[in-house]
Amino acid sequence: MSENNTLHGRRAAVLVAGSWGTALASVLASNGYIVNLWTRSAEQAADINTNRQNKKFLPGSELSPSIIATTNMEDALSDVELALFVAPSSAMRQVAKQAAPFLASETLVVHATKGFEADTLKRMSIVLSEELSRPLSSIVVLSGPSHAEEVINKLPTTVVVASEQQEAAEKAQDALMNNAFRVYTNGDVVGAEVAGAIKNIIALGAGLSDGLQFGDNAKAALLTRGLAEIGRLGAAMGANPLTFAGLAGVGDLVVTCTSQHSRNWRAGYMLADGTPLDNVLEKMGMVVEGVRTTRAAYELAKQYDVEMPITSQLYEVLFQGKTPKVAVEHLMGRLKTHEIEIIG
Repeated sequence: MSENNTLHGRRAAVLVAGSWGTALASVLASNGYIVNLWTRSAEQAADINTNRQNKKFLPGSELSPSIIATTNMEDALSDVELALFVAPSSAMRQVAKQAAPFLASETLVVHATKGFEADTLKRMSIVLSEELSRPLSSIVVLSGPSHAEEVINKLPTTVVVASEQQEAAEKAQDALMNNAFRVYTNGDVVGAEVAGAIKNIIALGAGLSDGLQFGDNAKAALLTRGLAEIGRLGAAMGANPLTFAGLAGVGDLVVTCTSQHSRNWRAGYMLADGTPLDNVLEKMGMVVEGVRTTRAAYELAKQYDVEMPITSQLYEVLFQGKTPKVAVEHLMGRLKTHEIEIIG
């Protein structure tokens, strides 16, 4: 009998064992779940099971004995009532495809990944719906201001779970909510996913701004006009604009753009001194979703005929060799316009 079958209790699976997946596994373990934490790496699984740490992504944080790491997808999804997908956007389809044969029809599917699929520009809920043969309306999205480094240490955190099916959202809320991790529900899946993805682009810009020592005025403007871009694209894609004033919108935007826990902020900060993008990504050693998302959002803006000047300038910095200072000059030199927009 495998180790993950020797414990008794409600079961959940978390795929994969990055920093955010591990932090969410800890939330579920705190709530009484036996958590099967899936990883491709046998070395990482052994480290978690033997030393009770995920040294690669969350060093120094002790993990509950209720978290059982495994490289076997069938074991990971055996008898679970909730499957939480936290794969990078670039790997989501592959992980879902691998999970599909072992996922019971009654298992609640939740994802907590903030990005678009690069080739298709599809939201993660659509990718999961396609690969798992699930109704799109049944999938739940978890988003909001939530650094893994703080969640793993049980610091107060508030997030939102969004689904077209209120019952599904409430099931996810019940599974995840506790005294340190407050969970709200929302019916706007599109808004939650668009906000969670695009804020990573703005966080790259915030890191660039800080790295260039442009000051607080510039960063406040960047966040504010960045929120306008999120709302503009989101509305064009069918989101409720009110979502962007909530946790998945302004909440996540603020925390990602103002904290050194943010990978996207750190990447932007390193880019400011002229370090090539490939070198920055190598130094980070972890996925920086904002880089891929910038390319996807640039294409989505064209597809939906939406103006996204911050995204466009960051696209030119990341992929076309424009210097950050010139990009800022181009943003500041745009034609005059009205601040308040009619959306919808």
